[in-house]
Amino acid sequence: MAVAFLFNDKQEVLLLQKRSGSSFLPGYLVPVGGHMDAHEINDPRQACLREIEEETGLTEQVMDSLDLRYIIHRIKDDKEIRIQYIYTGNVRADSNLIESEEGRLLWVNRSTIADRHVTASTQEVMRHYLETGIHNNHVYVGSMHSFHGEPAMGWNVLEDWEGK
Repeated sequence: MAVAFLFNDKQEVLLLQKRSGSSFLPGYLVPVGGHMDAHEINDPRQACLREIEEETGLTEQVMDSLDLRYIIHRIKDDKEIRIQYIYTGNVRADSNLIESEEGRLLWVNRSTIADRHVTASTQEVMRHYLETGIHNNHVYVGSMHSFHGEPAMGWNVLEDWEGK
């Protein structure tokens, strides 16, 4: 998956509220984005841009940036490894949103994400971003796990040491 936390100048993040009849996370608030097509496997940013435009009508031209900031790993049903590429970007204030069949678009104050109907990974990424990620340009790798029966995320900075 490739998703984006898109911010505006009002300290808000754009989230998509999935339709109640959706087969994937019905009723949840999720970052904009989704699956990667086969030809996008080596270019998750392109997949993210495609999904942003499909779900919001926003194009790269109205974003001041769209940078890879997080890669999340988790295992589903003890057999399928899921990888999620998470980008952050800033959307110009004069941008017009066009809703899709996916659900309803909402600007949500980024500090209230934990109080909303979001997934554990969305909560963990936003918490880490506001505490740490917003202050640097690192790419972080997170691994979902259980801590005392509650979902938690372990974080590491992704670095290239081969050229050093």
